[in-house]
Amino acid sequence: MIQIILVFIVTFIAAIDQFSFLESLYQPIVMGPVIGAILGDMKTGLVVGGFYQLMTIGNMPIGGAQPPNAVIGGIMATILAISVGLEPKAAVAAAIPFAILGQSAVTLIFTLMSPMMTKADEYAHNADTKGITKINFLAMALLGTAFGIIGILFLIGGNALAAQIQALSDNVWYNAIQNGLTAAGGMMKFVGFAVLLKVMMSKDLWGFFLGGFALAIIVVSIESLASPALILLALIGFMLAFWDYQTQTKFKNISVDSSGGDEDGI
Repeated sequence: MIQIILVFIVTFIAAIDQFSFLESLYQPIVMGPVIGAILGDMKTGLVVGGFYQLMTIGNMPIGGAQPPNAVIGGIMATILAISVGLEPKAAVAAAIPFAILGQSAVTLIFTLMSPMMTKADEYAHNADTKGITKINFLAMALLGTAFGIIGILFLIGGNALAAQIQALSDNVWYNAIQNGLTAAGGMMKFVGFAVLLKVMMSKDLWGFFLGGFALAIIVVSIESLASPALILLALIGFMLAFWDYQTQTKFKNISVDSSGGDEDGI
């Protein structure tokens, strides 16, 4: 019962954060370990959240198009990994249909709220700040409640299916399906990065990309540096980004003194 209440609260907050707070609490890398801790396995939750984060790193809503929902997908992947016992990569792949269901829930709530825009315009025309505040709180309550209920249903369903699915663990078809899901989940992180690079990559950044790729191979190949390789590469990347930011800011702040007159430089 405590797990159900905690999952509802966490999902409620994450759903609102995704569209209103924008503090990135809803990101799978945050939600994974939190849900994992609630279910009693924070380490697996962190691994699943990391895999799911890589897959969704390039996802972004454009206009009315919504990508598969990261909140529902991340939570369901963690439940599948911990409660059902799937491999983390297989759990990420198996959670995609549930993420699409979350996407449909978002579209439905946005559609239901669309008639309220006329009322919001009326409040804005009359400078009624209390009315606008009420509409925003109503939208957040609907969204959080819908996601909380979906999260609870997935948690209860996952726990109910866990024993039945684990009973099939010796079946050859079960192993084949899990291997297929694991392979698909392993590929999805590369798809996520490819989508991200397609959006943000420019010809000026190819040098950094290829340099980072070569540096990653060198660091991982050194046995003593293999374990902290990710942290080392992140620090080097931060150093380059911070240096570039300082350099660009310095150039932009240089002002040209045009008050010297005609004799300067002669």
